[in-house]
Amino acid sequence: MNPIDKTLFHLLQRCGLIAILRGVQPQEVVAIGQTLYDAGFRIIEVPLNSPNPLASIRALRDALPADCLVGAGTVLSAEAVADVAAAGGQIVVMPHSDPGVIHAARAAGMACAPGVATLTEAYAALGAGANMLKLFPAEALPPHVLKAWRAVITPPMALVPVGGIVPESIAAYATAGASGFGLGSALYRPGDTAADVARQATAFMAAWRLAYPGA
Repeated sequence: MNPIDKTLFHLLQRCGLIAILRGVQPQEVVAIGQTLYDAGFRIIEVPLNSPNPLASIRALRDALPADCLVGAGTVLSAEAVADVAAAGGQIVVMPHSDPGVIHAARAAGMACAPGVATLTEAYAALGAGANMLKLFPAEALPPHVLKAWRAVITPPMALVPVGGIVPESIAAYATAGASGFGLGSALYRPGDTAADVARQATAFMAAWRLAYPGA
């Protein structure tokens, strides 16, 4: 395990809720990020199809404590990995499992969470160096599917459902063996204020603590 792998592992155990701030603006991202940090979140991603995402990533990395992992989502190329690294990003999250992007992220010393929808894709991603698997879209991968995956992809490898997750989703996935959750529009959508995010984050944290009492 390299340092970023250890950091990711410990942060997921503490709080496996990953904030996806798609559409966030650089001028509002620090207030929202601080709200999430105060609520207990320790991993925040800004998708690269957001307005000026690299500025938001840099702002979050400069503003938040070192025990919060900051990175990018919707990373589609090795060139984008380099841009994220230059902005201070520490984790690359992908909608797909292109081995070239995984290799680039790992070579840059970053954590990498490729998107996978089948066991074949999952094992190919692991072979390329992924250290977290994003089960995407979660709507097509319900808890009983994750449970079947867990029979062959055992902990500590993280399985993280993403897509359509709401607080009420967490308990069933937790029972099936989920390590964490990527939270999108149910946590933040463009136009939400920091107060809106605080309220939504509180609901997710309550669901997390109920499902993972030992976290």
